[in-house]
Amino acid sequence: MSERAIKNLIFDLGGVILDLSVPATLDSFARLSGLDREKVEDLFYANAGFLKYEKGLLSDADFRDFVREIYSVKATDAQLDACWNAMLVGIPLVKLQLLSRLMNRYQVFLLSNTNSIHLEYINHVILPGVTGGTSLDPFFHKTYYSHVMKKRKPDAEIFEQVLQENNLLPEETLFLDDHPKNIEGAAAVGIRTLHVVTPDLMLTHFHEQ
Repeated sequence: MSERAIKNLIFDLGGVILDLSVPATLDSFARLSGLDREKVEDLFYANAGFLKYEKGLLSDADFRDFVREIYSVKATDAQLDACWNAMLVGIPLVKLQLLSRLMNRYQVFLLSNTNSIHLEYINHVILPGVTGGTSLDPFFHKTYYSHVMKKRKPDAEIFEQVLQENNLLPEETLFLDDHPKNIEGAAAVGIRTLHVVTPDLMLTHFHEQ
């Protein structure tokens, strides 16, 4: 099937549109807790609480208490949020401008594994400095966030919900994500995929169209 058959685009947020640095958050937690950086990373990837928070199964308060517990810290909400948001580097204006242009040619969607603390920071700290706005909604025909949906990538059900709610054919839909498992999850339900291996790949890919 030719590239011209693509009618719908589904974008991941972090690592595709939003510049992301998970190590910055791990470094911040290490400084806050006094734990060894490697230990902080091991706990980060070993504990299901982070994934539960992305699925909206923990409240913000419960998530902060979870972080205090696993890292054995007595920290304020603001200190924890600052560490957690350290991974959110910024959103280049040129990417948002590209999304606005793509909306004239495609149905454009956002599908992000995220959480309410991060989304609040993106909407009220990052975006005002880039666009003056406080929402990503104007850059997509519809936005989907894991913590609102109570689902997360790479599970088939989250992709199926986006397809069904918008009457999208998977073979006419291109999904862009930086995580191989999410790419595999989308491909498993028939969606065409583009693995984003460099931060600016979306710019070069659509520039070549």
